[in-house]
Amino acid sequence: MHKQLTSLHGTGYLRPDGRKGVRNLVLVVYTVQCASHVAHAIADHEPDTHVIGFPGCYDNQYAIRLLLALARHPNVGACLCVGLGCEYTQPQRLAEKIAESGRPAEWFFIQDTGGTANSIAKGKRLIAQMRERLRSVPQVPLAWADMVIGCECGGSDATSGLAGNPTVGHFFDALVDAGGTAIFEEIVEAIGLGDQLLKRAATPQARQEIDAAYGKAVAYCQAVRQYSVSPGNFAGGLTTIEEKSMGAIAKSGSRPIQGVIKVGQAPPHPGLWLLNSVPDEHFMQFGYTNPNDTEGLMDLIAAGSQVVLFVTGRGSVIGSPIAPLVKITGNSQTYHKMEQDMDFDASRVLRGETTLEEQASELSRLIGDVAAGEPSKPERLGHREYFIMYKHQDTPSLEQGCRQ
Repeated sequence: MHKQLTSLHGTGYLRPDGRKGVRNLVLVVYTVQCASHVAHAIADHEPDTHVIGFPGCYDNQYAIRLLLALARHPNVGACLCVGLGCEYTQPQRLAEKIAESGRPAEWFFIQDTGGTANSIAKGKRLIAQMRERLRSVPQVPLAWADMVIGCECGGSDATSGLAGNPTVGHFFDALVDAGGTAIFEEIVEAIGLGDQLLKRAATPQARQEIDAAYGKAVAYCQAVRQYSVSPGNFAGGLTTIEEKSMGAIAKSGSRPIQGVIKVGQAPPHPGLWLLNSVPDEHFMQFGYTNPNDTEGLMDLIAAGSQVVLFVTGRGSVIGSPIAPLVKITGNSQTYHKMEQDMDFDASRVLRGETTLEEQASELSRLIGDVAAGEPSKPERLGHREYFIMYKHQDTPSLEQGCRQ
């Protein structure tokens, strides 16, 4: 049995759809790489203002749905969409759909605004107006049942499966028991464990979804002739994809898996969910499932995670926009070498200084502090990495008609 989570002591920002954010951000979205410099300059030195963007000039419905999900995230209170003027992804259509969620949303084309300097000045004026409006967003009590928390692992070593991921797994069990929502991903790091996942299906429908996701992951890895294991994993003591898989799945805990969601899709109800980010079969030639850890974290955030967890044995210096990132390591050497970047030392269980249950309780208190407004280490350091790639998934539509 897991101990019950202690009550959250912070408040959340109530959004029109009933979700509660743990941050109250203005988001600047650029719709083509040509507008990225202007977007970052608009956000520069502006408090609580973050940037994301899609670099591609070509049409990609996957990216549009992802941008919409991120702009309508519970941690986002307002959004400014900035385009150059030539691209397929239309900032006006994005802003209109974002505004339908009850958030302030504005847009402009750089070509129509007079170039770089004029666009930066206009953007900063709009950001100031939005921040003023966000002062009136209601703050309400926050409970664990209001929380959606996602986790992935990267730069894994042997300690990831022995300490880092199991600590998160114990926390996820407690979160689900408290009525909250937990999301784990990286189905391509479950190779060899399909039967174990199927045993945990909460319903026959969930079993079908898991079986289909697992089969697609295996076929995908075979098609691209690469499994999700790297030289860094080998150097950290992992020798096969099965060993890595056993450690990666440990972060899911032990509760029943309610079903499978795709990128940009929010879990239909609380519980434990598997996020499948593998491209659909007829688009396999275009990119890997998760080309880097940053892309995977963006997928979790797009599913509505107000806080994201990242377990790493080898170490990491990334952060994330929109949702604060908490970095966890089960490697004591990594923690001491990179203490300025690591939020939580999960290695103590390996030395017999604590139990996984006790360590998970400590982690829950840290996550509770971050949800209440305490910056995580990546936030303090200003890490706001993001990556949105071309991909194809027949995801359930969040919005329709986001292109001219």
